[in-house]
Amino acid sequence: MKTIRLTMAQALVKYLCAQHTEIDGVEVPLFAGTFGIFGHGNVTCLSEALEQVQDQLPTWRGQNEQSMALAAIAFAKAKKRRQMMVAISSIGPGALNMVTAAGVAHANRLPVLLLAGDTFANRLPDPVLQQVEHFNNPSITVNDAFKAVSRFWDRITCPEQILQSLPQAIGTLLDPADCGPVFISLCQDTQGIAYDYPAAFFDKRVHRIRRARPDRLEIADAVALLKKAKKPLIIAGGACLENAIALSAASSGSAMPQALPSAITSRVARSHCSMMSASSRNLPIGVRVAAVKALLVARMMNFIQISVRIAGLWEASKPAALHSARNASPRALFPPPSSPNTSRMKVPVCRITPGSAIVALICATPPITALA
Repeated sequence: MKTIRLTMAQALVKYLCAQHTEIDGVEVPLFAGTFGIFGHGNVTCLSEALEQVQDQLPTWRGQNEQSMALAAIAFAKAKKRRQMMVAISSIGPGALNMVTAAGVAHANRLPVLLLAGDTFANRLPDPVLQQVEHFNNPSITVNDAFKAVSRFWDRITCPEQILQSLPQAIGTLLDPADCGPVFISLCQDTQGIAYDYPAAFFDKRVHRIRRARPDRLEIADAVALLKKAKKPLIIAGGACLENAIALSAASSGSAMPQALPSAITSRVARSHCSMMSASSRNLPIGVRVAAVKALLVARMMNFIQISVRIAGLWEASKPAALHSARNASPRALFPPPSSPNTSRMKVPVCRITPGSAIVALICATPPITALA
């Protein structure tokens, strides 16, 4: 087996450069670049490795760790999670500045690779500069704070560990359903240890993100509900952002009204007469969506709930699972005092994914009468 002798930091950077992805049929690097602040824990090894590949993996120096990590998250969102950035920090307070950004990425399932310096694996220099000292547990560092806000977390204490860790990290970043922040802690001395890595580990790889097809049973349920509904309404949540145009086109053929949050209305043509936005007086959408549901119940409307949590200020402290998706009941809601008393009325609800909704709208014929 052919091997290449590299330091752990050099091998890590070389592996990242070998990862590519496809965006609309065009092959591009999976990691467009790195944001970094270099200091104690990453300046002597990782920065040297990055300097050698500036033409493949450019590095931009950040001014604050939190801001550069948030910028990396924004980049991933703008690229629809198909391309991402790396955020690099030193040990201690520099790493802690990225915790908030990791929480944002975790909550929104946005991919970002966070690399932070750590203490010496051999513990001969102890304590090191900017190290948090736990006298009862020398294995704890500030990087352990990322465990709660990371989809994948690892600490590299031996150079050969990246052979298993990095593929798992890439798999997490590209998971279409459960992607999010990946945090890898790099011990200072381990970064500079040389190892004979298999040459095949650095072979170029083009990733194609798997897109799950709409579930047939979901489509059938939605079509059945739409065909028998007299006053249907679509309530679409923020997860429908990428499907907003297709959703609008599919529903316009049947003149079905849509209740969309502000994040979605910016993607839908204002000429769509059936669209109701957050500025509508009749159907306010947003934090007051609970009042919308009460209004729909009062009008005995059937509605499709697409990637949205029916919740509002009056039930913010209650879990969304109080009522099931198939048998949603307004008894779980607390409508505002001005709303009619609809606590005992029920309406059929179909809760489906955006892709299934679009297919169901196309399949539901004949056209449905819009809200009067």
